[in-house]
Amino acid sequence: MKIEIAKNEIIHFIGIGGIGMSGLSLIMKGKGFKVQGSDISFNKNIERLKREKIKVFLRQKKQNLKNATIVVISSAIKNNNPELVEARRKNLPIIKRGSMLAHIVSLMKNVVVAGSHGKTTTTSLVASIFQKTKIDPTIINGGVINSIRNSAKLGKSEWSILEADESDGSFVQIPPTYSIITNIDREHMDFYKSIDDLKKYFNQFLDKVPSFGKSFICLDDKINADLIKTLKNKNFYTYGTNLKSNFLIKNIKQNKNLTEFDLLVKLPNKQKLEIKKIKIPLLGIHNVRNSVGAAAVALTVGISISDIKKGLLNFKGVQRRFNKIFTYNNIDFYDDYAHHPTEIKVVLEGVDRVYKHYEKVCVFQPHRISRLKDLRKQFSTAFKKANTVILCPIYTAGEKMKLGFSYINFAKEIIKDSNVKLFMIKDNFQLAKFIKKNMYGKKIVIGMGAGTISNWMRELPKLI
Repeated sequence: MKIEIAKNEIIHFIGIGGIGMSGLSLIMKGKGFKVQGSDISFNKNIERLKREKIKVFLRQKKQNLKNATIVVISSAIKNNNPELVEARRKNLPIIKRGSMLAHIVSLMKNVVVAGSHGKTTTTSLVASIFQKTKIDPTIINGGVINSIRNSAKLGKSEWSILEADESDGSFVQIPPTYSIITNIDREHMDFYKSIDDLKKYFNQFLDKVPSFGKSFICLDDKINADLIKTLKNKNFYTYGTNLKSNFLIKNIKQNKNLTEFDLLVKLPNKQKLEIKKIKIPLLGIHNVRNSVGAAAVALTVGISISDIKKGLLNFKGVQRRFNKIFTYNNIDFYDDYAHHPTEIKVVLEGVDRVYKHYEKVCVFQPHRISRLKDLRKQFSTAFKKANTVILCPIYTAGEKMKLGFSYINFAKEIIKDSNVKLFMIKDNFQLAKFIKKNMYGKKIVIGMGAGTISNWMRELPKLI
């Protein structure tokens, strides 16, 4: 889909408070477009937009489209949304976020990060490396990067670094110069009808990488490894701990503050290169893989080893990715976005390696009824590296469907399959009471989920 947009158009974003929509609107404003939007409630993304003088309506109603000439929507916008209904009535062009993003970056050299898990951190690591050079890239991310205090930044160079959202298949419209595939997992199955369908989309995406670009695929992931066998476009390198990887991770050492590893680079028709003692301020082997995906792209585009090492070591992190938020009774409390069984497992495995003799308490809020229905068994086994699970009510994200099984039985399955103590709570006040009564000794507490759990964790100090 070719999009032509004049600078005098007024572009209205429905759901502008979403992390992806807010980032895209910021970049378009920076490029000189007239931008406005709406959302149902105020949040930190909207606060950032208002600082940039972007007009935001805090209720969604048809009158908000009075002056709009183009409407941008994300996959989260329902068909009966009053603004979408009005846009159709007025015959306004309605463009999906993925198409608009593709239009904005199509004239730039870019690094596009795709996959089921780890995209936001990997995108941020690529940005951190690029920012150590004289390259000033445009960045559009799915999380707030601490170093720029935003999810997006307009750069002065011809480079862009962006996270591709695969939730609605629109990522295949983005024309990548360089791409990273972190992993492929059973996620967003409300859109994809099967794993084969999901793989077809990734195949299509990788097929678009031009001969002067390159894809970087994590070989440690089983579905990635299967996908590689079906690719027509062989223009890719692999990375991971798998011995066949072109960028091979070796000698991983982890402690609470830093992870260190070596990287052996084995490219066709080139001499082997070993890079020693790369350090990252992150926990877990999943973050070593994310760092190597970023380093592999950077090496390929000609960034020096010294700048790559500095960019990784000085990485300031991403909000909601294992961030320490406060300490209570000498116990550290963390906030993490993990809302899928794979993400829960890798976070807990990383924590277990460096907090071996601590009791690990996981405050988990399931996100979406459809996800819990689809992955019930995987969730029940995801907490094996935890000692205690505090189970919150489901954050439905507006879904109206029935769960189809007893939530108490699901709690019992977690106890049995993950071998943990489990406590069910009704709200943030019960959570605060439980924390006040039970948090003493050698423990670490991690809030997990993509709903309101982050706010619950951050409000705890006031409530206790």
